[in-house]
Formats: sequence, C-alpha cells, structure tokens
Amino acid sequence: AISGGAGYVAAGIFGLASLTDWLDGYLARRRQQVTILGQLLDPIADKLLISAALVSLVQLDLAPAWMAAIIIGRELAVTGLRGIAQTRGLIMPASPLGKAKMMTEVIAILLLMLGQELGPALIRLGQLSLWVVLAFALWSAVEYYQTFTAILTGRAPASNSPSAESVPPAVTPPSPAVSSDSPRP
Repeated sequence: AISGGAGYVAAGIFGLASLTDWLDGYLARRRQQVTILGQLLDPIADKLLISAALVSLVQLDLAPAWMAAIIIGRELAVTGLRGIAQTRGLIMPASPLGKAKMMTEVIAILLLMLGQELGPALIRLGQLSLWVVLAFALWSAVEYYQTFTAILTGRAPASNSPSAESVPPAVTPPSPAVSSDSPRP
C-alpha cells in the first residue's frame, strides 16, 4: 500500500497523462490533423499507460492479477489485429466501445489510486469499476475481431449483430501522407 500522499501524486500523474492523451486526440480531430501515424501510435500509448497502471495496482494488491492479465491480453490482441490490418493497407480506428473501455479504465484506476488516500469505499468502488472495465474489454475485443474478419473476408458485419452499429465504419486504406513541404490542395 502507498501512503503519505503518494496516492495523490500517482493519481495526479496518471490523470494528467490521461487528460493530455484525450486532449491530443480531441485537438487533432477538431483541427482535422488526424494522421495515420497518430492513429497507429495513440492506441499503443494508451495501452502502455493503462498496462503500467494495472501492473502497479496488482503489485499494491488493489487489482487482481488475473483481471489485469485479461485486460492487458485484450490490448495486445487488438493491437495485433490492427497491425495485421495495417499490413494489408487498412486502418482500424478505435470504436466507440473501445473508447468507452478506455474511459472506464481511467476512472477505475483513478478510484483505486485515490482510494489509498481517501479510504476503502473508493477502493471498493474502483474494484467494482474493474468489473465494468473487464466487460467492456471483452465486448470490444469481440467487436474488433468481427471488424477484422469482415475486413479479411471483404464483407461487413451482420446487421443483426448487437455491436454492428458500433463497429467502426471507417476501416479504410491509409491515404498518402502530406508533408509540410507539399502544397495543400
């Protein structure tokens, strides 16, 4: 267990990193400066941030190791699927369900970190939130797998699929990068 304000420091650093990650994506979309490199690297940065926090929480006995292993395993599997799609010239952007998973991860991790300073009620709420994270992780993993198989077979997911509405419609081939030296149309 951490004490002496270390939980506040950990939560502050993690919260700031999560906020800057969100702000970066928000500004890129708002300014229409989304790049292929950003689409590929941002999910990796998210996975590193979440994985490091989960491993730390397991070490502090605040999160079960089996749960962290499933969540991190899902992250690696989705990264692998995205990588294979990318080798075929396709980009699999984050789905709304995947974004919801990330949001619940941040909330659960912050609750667990702050619970070290503010008491067991927050720790219990954070541990309950981890179950929500696990559900989103598994559900979105299935969604990404469905999207991936649709790409490979050249067909869209079945319209009667419960997650068909949230499957990213923009699985697209990457467009040529525009350098800052190139004249814009």
